Parts: sequence; structure tokens; C-alpha cells
Amino acid sequence: MHETNLETTFDAFVPPVSFELIPIKNLVSNQDYQRNLSEKHVQNAARHFDICQINPVKVSRRNGVNYVFNGQHTIEIIALVSGTRETPVWCMIYENLQYCQEADIFANQMKYTKSLVPYEIFMANIEAGNDMQLLIRDLVESYGLHISGNLRPGTICAVATLERIYEKYGFHCLDRTLRLITGAWEGAAQSFSSNMLSGTARLLHCYQDEIKDDVFKEKLERCSVKEIARTARERRNGSLGFSEAMLLLYNKKNQKGSLQISKLYSPKGARARNALTANDI
Repeated sequence: MHETNLETTFDAFVPPVSFELIPIKNLVSNQDYQRNLSEKHVQNAARHFDICQINPVKVSRRNGVNYVFNGQHTIEIIALVSGTRETPVWCMIYENLQYCQEADIFANQMKYTKSLVPYEIFMANIEAGNDMQLLIRDLVESYGLHISGNLRPGTICAVATLERIYEKYGFHCLDRTLRLITGAWEGAAQSFSSNMLSGTARLLHCYQDEIKDDVFKEKLERCSVKEIARTARERRNGSLGFSEAMLLLYNKKNQKGSLQISKLYSPKGARARNALTANDI
């Protein structure tokens, strides 16, 4: 009797589903409540396909038809990688749901889900021993800095920006970015914000060796990060405003030759702007 009561109690926490392997060709995923399929996302995920990242597809079986209400991108990714819609996928089958119930589940499935923040993802990659994150961590620590989830002097929270700079411009640009910022502001709070990192990297990518490290340090250490941020806001949104603000300071009374600001908007500069757009703090 006791076991029966326990089973009855636990039933309230076990969804009434079954699991089946169903060929992709036998799944339907064109319900009106679903978002449009993103071909860009499918192509990108296919390039980085990892079988261990595949989740079961949620399916509502109504009138003998298997309607996908969670996992439409998953099945398209697998079909692309495998090269055939004959490929079976694990499906979590809900029997006899009404259309409105499917739509409600789809609309609210992420409502109480807590997404991982960039720092948490970065540290998980460290634990996994992934090369890029280990290299970035070691580079940051070589300057006496630390990667952290909390902003304070001598720490960097903008880990997603570090990764973007490394991926788009390479190790040496990231190294030089950290070296110049550390030399000018000595790890001051906000000196390693996403906009400061991106703005500096953009300058280095656009002007390369035209920017002299000693001149950068000499000119910019005279100005606080708050002043640069204020000037940046007056000029343009985001990291491009920081690039402009720092370039104005670099050019001020520069006897070794001013740099043309128009170069920030050249084709090379445009590629830099597209590469570094998101802020993580």
C-alpha cells in the first residue's frame, strides 16, 4: 500500500509520454504558432554538429500525425548533416493533445528556464579543457588579471568579447588589446568593459602598425575611462564610439602623425564593426 501511494504521488511529476525513434520524413513541423525556420542557424549548427548536444524532439500525435512542437531546428540540422530525411530521431510523444495545448506548451516552455550567462559557459569550457578558453584564460592571467563573473579592478567580465576578438582577429590582436589597455589604465574598473575591449581591438585591426604602442599609452593614460565613455556616447553608440573617442585622444597633438578617422569606415573597418557588435556587460 505504501509503495502504491508513492507511485501515485510521483505520477504527478512524470509526464504521460512515450519515446520512439521516428524518421524525420514522418514528422510535421509547420504549425502556425512556431517561429520561422532559420536557415542560418541550421547551417551554423550543422558545421559544429555534436551528437551529444541533440535533445529529444517533442511531438504531439494527433489523428495519427506526428506534429513537432519543440525541435523543428533539431530535425533540420540532423537531416542536413546526415544527408537524408530517412534518418530517425528520438521523439518524446504526447498523445491526444489539442492544437491549442501544443501552442501553449510552445509559448511557455522557456518561461521559467534560466539561461547560462557568458561567464558560466566560459568556465564550463575551461572545465572541459577546450583549447580556446584555456588559451584566453592563460593570456589574461599573464597580465596579472583574472576572469570573473563580478566586476572589480583587475578582472575581466566580458568573456564573450574576449572570445569574439580571438576568433575574428586572432591571438596577437587580443594580446595587444590587453597589453595596451593594461598599460594605459592599469586594470582600472571598467577599463576592460566590452566596449573598451571591442573599441581597442577595432582600432588595432584597422590601423595595425600605424598605431604606436608607446604613443597610445602616453596619450590615453591621461584620460579616465569615464571620460572616454562620455565622449563615446556623444559620438556613436556602442564600441564604435569608443574607437572614435580613443582615436581622437591618440591624434591630439601627435607629432608622429595623425591617423585618418575615415579608415574606421573603410571596407576593413566595416568588417571590424560587423565582427564586434554584441556587449556582454
